[in-house]
Amino acid sequence: MPRSKEIQKQMRKRIMELYQSGKGYKAISKALGLQRTTVRAIIHKWRKHGTVENLPRSGQPTKITPRAQRQLIQEVTKDPTTTSKELQASLASVKLSVHDSTIRKRLGKNGLHGRVPRRKPLLSKKNIKARLSFARKHLDDPQDFWDNTLWTDETKVELFGRCVSHYVWRKSNTAFQKKNIIPTVKYGGGSGMVWGCFAASGPGRLAVINGTMNSAVYQNILKENVRPSVCDLKLKRTWVLQQDNDPKHTSKSTSEWLKKNKMKTLEWPSQSPDLNPIEMLWHDLKKAVHARKPSNVADLQQFCKDEWAKIPPQRCKRLMASYRKRLIAVVAAKGGPTSY
Repeated sequence: MPRSKEIQKQMRKRIMELYQSGKGYKAISKALGLQRTTVRAIIHKWRKHGTVENLPRSGQPTKITPRAQRQLIQEVTKDPTTTSKELQASLASVKLSVHDSTIRKRLGKNGLHGRVPRRKPLLSKKNIKARLSFARKHLDDPQDFWDNTLWTDETKVELFGRCVSHYVWRKSNTAFQKKNIIPTVKYGGGSGMVWGCFAASGPGRLAVINGTMNSAVYQNILKENVRPSVCDLKLKRTWVLQQDNDPKHTSKSTSEWLKKNKMKTLEWPSQSPDLNPIEMLWHDLKKAVHARKPSNVADLQQFCKDEWAKIPPQRCKRLMASYRKRLIAVVAAKGGPTSY
């Protein structure tokens, strides 16, 4: 083995001598009986490091070859939901045995990291076209238009915690300690549905929805809450009502009711919660309500009303001042999902 290394060292020096004398890759490989790629690699190493000696390594050489790395990247690029175990099996099929953690590390070095996928509404071609059309149409609307829009929506507030992923830092064998678990109640323990509205000048009224909401219930909510909110928020006579395309909102009876009551609505692209800034206020509301730990649905409903009224007008003003950025994001995404 020492003799083999010495010969290799001499060969590398010979390659550099020929290269420095003006010989090209092809001539050197032919003269020494080596592959042209080998000659090129040694010369490239000399250019980069100024030596052809074996450089010290920080650890054991990786088992994943450049070819296997390209295979991994291609597979996860084609299907981002592929697991590291599936990638491990894929490499095993070409007789390359590596641990799945090695695969994750190698993908990480190439900028590919495992993350929880974001949940976004499913968009059809029709939805995408409508979103893009809406964004382009309103991109240059004056700020006064958005400041005099009354934004509305409904949301469900869970009694025991939000439906999101949680993580805890714990030691081994402590998974079932009280501090490391999230209590659950059969069938969710209850929830409350609320309708709310806001404008640039602050939050409007919040209505608790008891039972099932149909067109008649929705119209009654509008009757009791919209105009008082418009008055409280001091919107101009040219104000516009925003609502999504829920069947209860667009039914024939609701459309006739809106027309009869002279409420002008903003045309709205379906599947577009990212275009409605009230979603940000719903997030604030749920966070504040759950921090108070309601023990029953009655508490939940009361806390919702209390916390909605506490939303600072400055928060609403900032949301509307930056609304154009949402439209720009939709145009940039060509009608597709955005980060909002």
